[in-house]
Amino acid sequence: MEQTSSVYIIDDDPAVRDSLRWLIGSLNYPVKTFETAQVFLDSYKAGARGCIVLDVRLPGMSGLKLQKRLIVDGVDLPVIIISGHGDVPMAVQAMQEGAMHFLQKPFREQEVLDCVQEALELDERNTESRKQAEQIQRCVAALTPREHQIMKNIVGGYTSKVIGEIYDISSKTVDIHRTRVMQKMQVKSIPDLVKKALTIDPSL
Repeated sequence: MEQTSSVYIIDDDPAVRDSLRWLIGSLNYPVKTFETAQVFLDSYKAGARGCIVLDVRLPGMSGLKLQKRLIVDGVDLPVIIISGHGDVPMAVQAMQEGAMHFLQKPFREQEVLDCVQEALELDERNTESRKQAEQIQRCVAALTPREHQIMKNIVGGYTSKVIGEIYDISSKTVDIHRTRVMQKMQVKSIPDLVKKALTIDPSL
């Protein structure tokens, strides 16, 4: 079942949470609000999709510390930083740490909507890229050690004759391995094989 994207709002000001929930709700995505970073962490489920709207200044764990915690935990949801006038240096630091956008209070409604929509679209692209990478990993895992060696040399541009000389096997045997590699990697051409292989291992 396809998981629905949600927008996670983390701000200790109830008025800000309510206004953002009402505004972002107009995009027809589920909106979940949290008053502290810890409350968010306690409820977050690994693999959840969407984006985070995060105030840099929070009681307990700050927005910056939460952002760093998410990076360590491998959570790659796009982050939109919100801050008051006096928190601009902290917001800039958050951007340097990888936040996608920085919005200063008071917000312009359309700017908020545009940033959230862009963040959700980025998460959708990231999710699709992860799915493709996982599918390719499954294909690679099905290869035998010899087939993996053959694939690496095919990607390197070597002919069947040269590959045969490297491993002291006949060109015909190399071609058999090549056919199996193409089948297991679910590709019909060498360019497609190269593209798939380099997706998961650029060093090939």
